[in-house]
Amino acid sequence: MPIFASLLCGFVFGCGLTVSSMIQPAKVLGFLDVFGIRSGAWDPSLAVVMAAGLAVASIGYALVRRRSPLFEKESLRPTKKDIDQSLLFGALLFGVGWGLVGLCPGPAVANLATLSLPVIIFVIAMALGMLAHDLWPARAAVRAADNIKILKCPPSNTSITPLPNRGDLL
Repeated sequence: MPIFASLLCGFVFGCGLTVSSMIQPAKVLGFLDVFGIRSGAWDPSLAVVMAAGLAVASIGYALVRRRSPLFEKESLRPTKKDIDQSLLFGALLFGVGWGLVGLCPGPAVANLATLSLPVIIFVIAMALGMLAHDLWPARAAVRAADNIKILKCPPSNTSITPLPNRGDLL
């Protein structure tokens, strides 16, 4: 049943992105072009879409907070609240990508239905970036574990002589 709920939510989300034109990179870039305000080239319509999305999401979160999950044993809401280097770098990377291309992950996946080559390339690059993100901490953990082994563990072919007790020295 959870897979059908996820499918339904994804379908509704994709339809919302399509109806609001958020899958059109030119429309998104028109919204992000704040320098076009004076010339009239700026498109403020996506601000209304974002505000409506925030309003609906806020109501949804308020309702969910009072109930237990339907398909899970416990709520899977994030618990981390601090702003760290990883969050700032991710937000910066997301914003730069969105500003350069006019797509973010949700609209890019919905836009795959158009079979547009630039969108396909974007989604492949996005997937590779997600894979690299998942592998990077694992690689760092392996390196840290190797460093700990090097510093703390003697080679297996050496014997360790215990240090003398203080009483033995006197």
